[in-house]
Amino acid sequence: MAIIENWLPPSRDNWETLCYIWQFFPVVTAIQWVLDWYPQGKTSTESRFNIPGKIGWATMESAGFMGLVYIMLTLPQELGIKELPWGNWTMAGCFVIHYLYRAIVSPLFLNPSMSPIHPLVWIFAFAFQICNAISIGGWLAGYGPTTDNDWAGRYWTMEIGLVIWAWGLLGNMFHDDDLREIRRTADRKQRKEAEKQGKSPEGVDKIYMLPKNGLFQYVLYAHYFCEWIEWAGWWMVGGWNCHPARSFLLNEISTMLPRALQGKRWYEKKFGKDKVGSRKAVIPGLV
Repeated sequence: MAIIENWLPPSRDNWETLCYIWQFFPVVTAIQWVLDWYPQGKTSTESRFNIPGKIGWATMESAGFMGLVYIMLTLPQELGIKELPWGNWTMAGCFVIHYLYRAIVSPLFLNPSMSPIHPLVWIFAFAFQICNAISIGGWLAGYGPTTDNDWAGRYWTMEIGLVIWAWGLLGNMFHDDDLREIRRTADRKQRKEAEKQGKSPEGVDKIYMLPKNGLFQYVLYAHYFCEWIEWAGWWMVGGWNCHPARSFLLNEISTMLPRALQGKRWYEKKFGKDKVGSRKAVIPGLV
């Protein structure tokens, strides 16, 4: 049963149209190069319409992997495909693992606190996830490879791609946790002070410090860089002609790069250029 007729799951024509349009998403993100307003995370703003950080993040990020899984389970039946190749499920599994961590485990169980999210950010992120799910899901569920023979002859590139994906994911998790430790340390200190004063501890939504471990010695957004490595490896698994994986990587870079540069300006303003030092925004030694 389709959730949205001809879209979830997508018809062939709709899928091809969306994939064509989706490759031009970087044009949309170009506004971030001239607009510093991004009401989320460390640059969140006060608004009565704000969505609580944890709930907002979990709901907007979950749309991607849930949409992809739904398409993988329904589209093959519509197309008369009895069984999808193992390579398709491998890529889908990698995608789901990443977003289970990013959308569920990280915000709801690991993060001590998260700043509120403006509804506009939520809407755009939710739309990004849905479009990405349709693009990737359609390719994996029947409009891309449909037999094991379609994966034959490139197993070694798939293996290398999976290794790169795994190291990127682990790097992303490591640097995410380094940022969390800043919040956890502040939370422990705040709770200790509250206990001494006999008061209830308050939240730590706006505690920020310069991260220093791992690649944070060289860039301020090491978790972004590791995520790009992760999805570059994932694209390698799918192959050079896997245009949904290519679009996903390029679309992520196009929206996260200006955000990282904006974040570097924020760090320099808050802590001073001397403390930020020679660290780049996101790519060691380059940007």
